[in-house]
Amino acid sequence: MSHIKVLLVEDDPDWIKAMTAYLNKEEDLLVVGAAEGSSEALQLAGTLEFDVALLDIQLSGSRLDGIQLAIEMHDIHPAKLIMLTSLSDEAVMTQAFTAGAINYIEKANFKELPHAIRSAHRNPAAMEALLKELSRLKREEQLNVLTAAEREVFELIEEGYTQPQIEKKLFKAESTLKNQVNKILKKLGVRSSKEAVAKVKRKGLH
Repeated sequence: MSHIKVLLVEDDPDWIKAMTAYLNKEEDLLVVGAAEGSSEALQLAGTLEFDVALLDIQLSGSRLDGIQLAIEMHDIHPAKLIMLTSLSDEAVMTQAFTAGAINYIEKANFKELPHAIRSAHRNPAAMEALLKELSRLKREEQLNVLTAAEREVFELIEEGYTQPQIEKKLFKAESTLKNQVNKILKKLGVRSSKEAVAKVKRKGLH
């Protein structure tokens, strides 16, 4: 059986030892290398053959943190990157995905790692799928401030409908539609429909 080759990047040698033993119990997984800092990780990225790398986001005493290291490793080696953290933080999760990671797992949930490694290895589009889902969640968060009727109007604006077209499609009077558009702009903190659409797309990482 061929193995999925794994590289560990973590500043805690005890964690490396424990995870190496844990992952190597799986018939199809094999830890082929480990690095305790960014310099060593970059060196291994250029010389070692591996399929998936597990990177700790917080590398104490290292030249690069896990996010920046992910960016540089991604440029050197086409392996899939999974970020590890001790804390759940949406902002950090967003940074991890945009840095090239395809998954983000809390260390306390280490039992998820074998499945995550296999999934990452199988699916070359995993990052795109995760970013798409994250984008959708961010977009929903932005639009939650709108009522159902306001959201219906916004989505038509987003699709490129003009005001007369929206009036006709939704059977709304001009004054009613203008009032709703003004409320949408106020709730989203923008001055124009174009700016509203741009803000939601930007926040949603589109």
